[in-house]
Amino acid sequence: MSNKPLRILLFSSLYPSTVRPIHGIFVETRLRELLKTGEVQAKVVAPVPWFPLRGKRFGEYGRFAETPRLEQRNGLEVHHPRFLVFPGFGMSITPFTMALGAWRTIRRLQREGFDFDLIDAHYYYPDGVAASLLSRWLGKPFVVTARGTDLNLIPEYTVPRKLILSAAAHARASIGVCQALMDRLRELGGDPGKLHTLRNGVDLQRFVPESRAAARERLGLPADARLLLCVGHLIERKGQYLAIQALPDLPADVRLLLAGDGPERAALERQATALGVRERVHFAGVVPQTELKWWYSAADALALCSSREGWANVLLEAMACGTPVIATDIWGTPEVVSQPAAGVLMHERSAAGLVQAWQRLFSSLPERSATRQHAETFSWDATTQGQLRLFRQITSHRPAEPHVG
Repeated sequence: MSNKPLRILLFSSLYPSTVRPIHGIFVETRLRELLKTGEVQAKVVAPVPWFPLRGKRFGEYGRFAETPRLEQRNGLEVHHPRFLVFPGFGMSITPFTMALGAWRTIRRLQREGFDFDLIDAHYYYPDGVAASLLSRWLGKPFVVTARGTDLNLIPEYTVPRKLILSAAAHARASIGVCQALMDRLRELGGDPGKLHTLRNGVDLQRFVPESRAAARERLGLPADARLLLCVGHLIERKGQYLAIQALPDLPADVRLLLAGDGPERAALERQATALGVRERVHFAGVVPQTELKWWYSAADALALCSSREGWANVLLEAMACGTPVIATDIWGTPEVVSQPAAGVLMHERSAAGLVQAWQRLFSSLPERSATRQHAETFSWDATTQGQLRLFRQITSHRPAEPHVG
């Protein structure tokens, strides 16, 4: 193997910033694990939509405007060039505006001496399509990692599907965070010889079991209740409303914890009030990654009621803290919840399905140590080494060998 470090340009709008610190945290984590090897140098170009006005009254777009053009995160240089978006329409042109918006920033990095070997793009649309354009303009190879909605929903639209397949044909490799996503790309027409599965791991040093009693005391949570935790953005597809809907049919000592914020919060509060369970629902707001272990450790179970997920990191994080999970049976989730120590899958995505899954889980609740041991089989090592092999093969101009792991 060459001693020369690989120079990687990570390109994705799914990357955290000071304004959105947990946005795309899984992309940052994978890169940080790769950098720990000492075999890679990297800079990040994470485009954000252009918007002229700052302030909370402008919602998500006001936060885009507050994003710094350049910042340092965990010792990494992260650039946030702007690109034009047209809310309500223009979905088909967004990859082109994203590529054009990033072009000047990337060329400046090259002039300043960062002549990278490879573009590592995350999320197929629009990011992967934009990376395909930049690859052609710059004469650099690129790979794309698919993460969920980009392949299980967006290809239902005709123009994006054509652009995704064109990008897949031009990419040196496509990576899926679960096997189900690569199966989907193959069904769409992707070249099987370019498809690789590199599953996300879990940080086993950050996410560790803490004493349940100590965690509850630290967070001010009731010591004698059974706690069901949901972690994620408060949006419809995450399904927190199903957990609230299930509460009246769950045992009276069950309390629901919602860690996260988002546009559905007010609606969820109204739903809880209408169902007479408002006092049993605790809205925790956004919880920093460094604090999440206390919430996982405090809970008796985690619920993930999503309608779409590629590979949900919250499942592994909860398990690493010794907390079993209840999750919808979709996409990569069965690859995570693959044995009783992990938890149970819902037979249907509904409030009744969640109640039934709760009953199954608590009729034979796994030991916390067994749940932790299951999580330990998902360390980052295999994914990191798989990335290194793949990237070395590509930059040495050898055909990439399909990898599943």
